[in-house]
Amino acid sequence: MTSSVIYLGDLRTEATHMASKNTFITDAPLDNQGKGEAFSPTDTVATALASCLLTLMGIKAQDLGVDLKGTSAAVTKVMASNPRRIAEIHVEVSFSKGFDPKTQTLLERAALTCPVAYSLHPDLNQNISFNWPS
Repeated sequence: MTSSVIYLGDLRTEATHMASKNTFITDAPLDNQGKGEAFSPTDTVATALASCLLTLMGIKAQDLGVDLKGTSAAVTKVMASNPRRIAEIHVEVSFSKGFDPKTQTLLERAALTCPVAYSLHPDLNQNISFNWPS
């Protein structure tokens, strides 16, 4: 089993990762009857995309012998209705340092092989950008 999720009431859940026992809370968002005091389930999906991109780049960086520490991603989720769903996820990856053009291309290509990206519905617009320092 990968994880366990318990409904705590008041539109809140607690998820537990079975291997590590780490936990996180989700709340319904403000625009859907919730308190918005924690990630919503759809926030976790959008955030998982960014985490996956960074992880795949980290794996490639290790293979290349470069350090990506300090690289970050800003995530914006856009919701749609009828049915309520994630319509777009914008991920803006910002690098703390630059590399030669070949290394940058290899890192970007690695990011775009993210399993989360491949798992999302093709109608969901994934807008991923990479910002390298000048």
